[in-house]
Amino acid sequence: MGEIFTFLGLINHSHDFIIASHVVLVALISLGLAKMATSKMQLVPSGVQNVMEAYLLAVNNMGKGIVGDELARKYLPLVATLGFIVGISNMIGIIPGFEAPTSNLNVTLTLAIIVFVYYHFEGIRANGVIHYFAHFMGPVKLLAPLMFPIEIVSHCSRLVSLSFRLFGNIKGDDLFLAVVLMLAPWIAPLPAYVLLTFAGLLQAFIFMILTYVYLAGAVLISEEH
Repeated sequence: MGEIFTFLGLINHSHDFIIASHVVLVALISLGLAKMATSKMQLVPSGVQNVMEAYLLAVNNMGKGIVGDELARKYLPLVATLGFIVGISNMIGIIPGFEAPTSNLNVTLTLAIIVFVYYHFEGIRANGVIHYFAHFMGPVKLLAPLMFPIEIVSHCSRLVSLSFRLFGNIKGDDLFLAVVLMLAPWIAPLPAYVLLTFAGLLQAFIFMILTYVYLAGAVLISEEH
């Protein structure tokens, strides 16, 4: 979408620069909101602190039903941060003059790789290398030579699932909004903004819940059997 106007494009027309700048912008917004929420902590929260506490509570409750209370709290910082970054990235994409970093495959693939590496790391740490990879062979030893490559392909496909789902949906939303703004720039985009806001938040929710699901599949091998 290099032909679409962006404020940062006035500095440099390179699309890589525009995406990288928006990633930095999202990081600064995230840090700013976190600072605002924690600068004056109150026993009875209000303002940004109240919103952030509600968000963290919702993410933690989401994780409880998947990995249990203890592991949900353990993985809360990772999952909540990923959801926060994805959500803000999606939201700034619907503001004219900005582009969603998550509409770029490099960004979504990076986030997917973080999840991929981390849940395998946690699975190995919780179960040991031998036990963790033995799980890939399935319960029937005779089928192990067949099951192991299938499991490897299945896990690698999660990279595609996480990255391309997010990228495809947000890229499609950006193109849809660009068309609407070109055809009817005043009244018609208002319902579209509501729809795109819901879609952006939904994609952040899906990314978080899939992260919890992948962590559960890696760590809770004994419970799975």
